[in-house]
Amino acid sequence: GTNAPLEIVDRLSMIDVCYYSFDGLRHQGQIILDCSLEDDVSEIFTLIEELKFPIGKAIPIVAYSWQDHESMSANNTSGFNYRVIEGTTKLSLHSFGRALDINPVQNPVIYPNGLIAPEGAVYNPQKKGAFTAANPIVQEFLKRGWHWGGNFEQPKDYHHFEKP
Repeated sequence: GTNAPLEIVDRLSMIDVCYYSFDGLRHQGQIILDCSLEDDVSEIFTLIEELKFPIGKAIPIVAYSWQDHESMSANNTSGFNYRVIEGTTKLSLHSFGRALDINPVQNPVIYPNGLIAPEGAVYNPQKKGAFTAANPIVQEFLKRGWHWGGNFEQPKDYHHFEKP
């Protein structure tokens, strides 16, 4: 997380967001992303807030010492994290601040071998805070040229949104 090249770090922007959490109360959080995505994310979070779509929490992943697994287990919504794609040597779009993970506990990654991350998570599209292709928030991301991990062939990455 800390060894990101300066040309990436210099483009990062801290975005303040407001959302309702699973406690029914309004919270404020922060998401770190590439500065070119600021408008998309601010506007989508306005929609998230209006719909009262519950968000677990939104804390920059440095609070979890850049550990994706710990952040996911805590149901944290996060953007920038300088890391490789799980199980590969390829840099994730999170490394460039061009990906956003929302509610990993309700929207886990499901690998072809049946493994699920975060551990113990269950994907139930009927559950509060879970995404489906029909969800207006997913639609809003797609409309703006983002890709949704729920549409990926393998693995199914329901919490993941990216804009290449």
